[in-house]
Amino acid sequence: MPADSGPKIITAALELLRTKGPSGVTIEAVAAHSGVARTTIYRRYRNRDEMLTAALVAVGTPPGLDDELSGDQRLRWVVRHAASMVSDGIGFGGMAALITDADPAFTEIFRTVLSTHRADLTRVIDDGKSRGLVASTVDPETLIDSIVGTLVAERARSGSVGDDWEDRVVDMFAPIVLAGG
Repeated sequence: MPADSGPKIITAALELLRTKGPSGVTIEAVAAHSGVARTTIYRRYRNRDEMLTAALVAVGTPPGLDDELSGDQRLRWVVRHAASMVSDGIGFGGMAALITDADPAFTEIFRTVLSTHRADLTRVIDDGKSRGLVASTVDPETLIDSIVGTLVAERARSGSVGDDWEDRVVDMFAPIVLAGG
């Protein structure tokens, strides 16, 4: 199996998920979109669910955090990576399918991967609290939900997400989230 087939499969699965929703992610569609043979995909993944899981884990595993980040930088990191599960992962079509439970297998896969992703973000927030960078009153789950909610709401309201969305969200949350804010 070619060494570069894994990233091609993951990229194609995520692109199809973002553009066509979970129903558009099949082994056949990923093969056509990626240029990787179906047999190669089946050697790597037993089925669509394994392939979707691998794709979501790839986008849902945030990079390590530099311990020396300021509170503002830490908040920006959380905003960026909370939004990435939608913007770089499932897209708004996938979000709609998740909310409506249109594909129960996808919903289960996504929620399983999301729980690990959110635990990573929660650790960053809690670490910020212990370092005195994040206010002790911040509830990580509510903060993460609020970040994702602003992303989805902006898309619903205007049809797109502004290039300055991350800056606006950080500016809005900083006085509430940062210690001494």
